[in-house]
Amino acid sequence: VCVVCCVFVIFGCFVGVMPGKGDSSAVVCPGQRLGDALQYNAGEGTYERQGSVFASLVGNVGVVKVNKAGEEQKPSLCVMPCGQKGGLAVPGVGSVVTCKILSVNPRLAKATILCVGSTPLQDTFRGIIRVQDVRATEKDKVEMYKSFRPGDVVQAKVISLGDARSYFLSTAETDLGVVFATSVAGAQLVPISWCEMQCSESGVKEMRKVAKVVS
Repeated sequence: VCVVCCVFVIFGCFVGVMPGKGDSSAVVCPGQRLGDALQYNAGEGTYERQGSVFASLVGNVGVVKVNKAGEEQKPSLCVMPCGQKGGLAVPGVGSVVTCKILSVNPRLAKATILCVGSTPLQDTFRGIIRVQDVRATEKDKVEMYKSFRPGDVVQAKVISLGDARSYFLSTAETDLGVVFATSVAGAQLVPISWCEMQCSESGVKEMRKVAKVVS
């Protein structure tokens, strides 16, 4: 009979901060690196990518320790949604933001901005990624439906101010683009190139403008 003991400890959002030693009010953003996959499993609200564990939603980070009789297992990192949203940050030109795609058409993708850098936003701001701002080369060959899908979490850079509370965003740099997405079947998509992701369950490939992980 296995005895399972789960302990949830809130800790800071910066890599290297040990559980219990950080700011318990710290909030992380989707796509933010939380720790090394050699030390932690990816739990609820997180995902593993290229040897690291990342947040897939806005919330507080915690460690779940699972103790089984006679076995030693890695603790799991998890992110629990929280009602609080930090920040008085406002997107500005040049800011790197994390956003969630709301809708896509042949000319552009509409998104809601979740975070500026690592600071979650208190207010709602909208972003627009135009077809010419998806990538830096072969802009005439870009297809929006092969770059983003509704629900994708994307890192982008603010390139100009649009209408009130709306910003024009770009993913033209290699470290910008989709950082988290789910497949048509509802499973996590794993990046396999700068333009393809693969369903972790079915193996089916889907097109995306993928962000390169910066180590």
